Amino acid sequence: MISFSRTDGRIFGRWWWTVDRVMLFSFLIMMAFGVLMAMAATPMVASRIGVETSYFLKRHLLYVLPSLLTIFSVSLLDRKGLRRFSLVLFLFSIFLTLLTLFLGAEIKGACRWIPIFGFSLQPSEFTKPALAVITAWMFSEQHRNPEFRGKFMASLLLGIFIVLLLLQPDVGAVVITAFVWFGQLFLNGLPVIFAVGVAVAMAGGFVLAYMFLPHVAARVDRFMNPEIGDHYQIGRSLEAFANGGLFGVGPGEGVIKKHVPDAHADFVFAVLGEEFGFFVCLLVVVLIAFLVIYGMLKSLKENDLFSILASVGLLCQFGLQSFVNIASALQIIPTKGMTLPFISYGGSSMMATSIAVGMILALGRRRTYPWREIVY
Repeated sequence: MISFSRTDGRIFGRWWWTVDRVMLFSFLIMMAFGVLMAMAATPMVASRIGVETSYFLKRHLLYVLPSLLTIFSVSLLDRKGLRRFSLVLFLFSIFLTLLTLFLGAEIKGACRWIPIFGFSLQPSEFTKPALAVITAWMFSEQHRNPEFRGKFMASLLLGIFIVLLLLQPDVGAVVITAFVWFGQLFLNGLPVIFAVGVAVAMAGGFVLAYMFLPHVAARVDRFMNPEIGDHYQIGRSLEAFANGGLFGVGPGEGVIKKHVPDAHADFVFAVLGEEFGFFVCLLVVVLIAFLVIYGMLKSLKENDLFSILASVGLLCQFGLQSFVNIASALQIIPTKGMTLPFISYGGSSMMATSIAVGMILALGRRRTYPWREIVY
């Protein structure tokens, strides 16, 4: 068994004794669930499209080691390094997101992916955590120096990203990004009248999306009136939860993956419910809730406004994306193609989530070491 002394001054030793191991192992448990679900949900999907049954599983496992290395590498960054990394990541991912409009592969009516070296990359997934950190940076700088126009700059970056998302289109990502940005703005200190104004503007944006984006209107209409439209996938999803009951039908014994094309991604929670049952689904939900609540409570103890805003923003993204995926599978909200972090199949999602987790761990690392103070 490998152990590290509290006086170990090497990089990994310093990291081990300053990182929040509760959050680290909680995230690793979610990653393990992802491997389990790749084994359970992907073989049937692979057979249906005519590739070897282990095709998706191998690709999923291919991302595990890079994801672990990404979490470790990003979590080593200090506050200054994290801000610089986020700025570079934001600019690069925004550039790639712009390229998707011209070179992206159209899937289900949306151009969100760009082919790179035989893989499909969704650049907007990487923009979201970077924007959360930059927004925290801009807000905290203006709080420190009122002459610095941080709120204006953060609003400008948000606007650029939202425009690109709407052109793809990806309204779900717009909703999550807007909510996270508004949450950071409110936590930064926003008068109630302005908070109401921003909330009204966001509600107006949703109304406009319903009026002018046909696919959004179609999904909302199908949700509000179940008698119209195609409900095949959501119907199968609800059947899967009913079949699974409390304890599930057993690993590999589910049938939803035989009929739903996105069983390994958007509807992976339904596969989990059918094969492993209610209690395992509840365990996943509790784990996600624990990570978000524990992380936020810990971040609020910080004296650094940047760390508070960035941590809350990243944790909100993680929690909201999880909620959207789970709630869609349970027909609590209109269906939205969004992955369940670490559990759904998808290389872009796993790597982007790993970056976000590394950022959360970097922000939460203790500033004091067993025998000396650490300067961040």
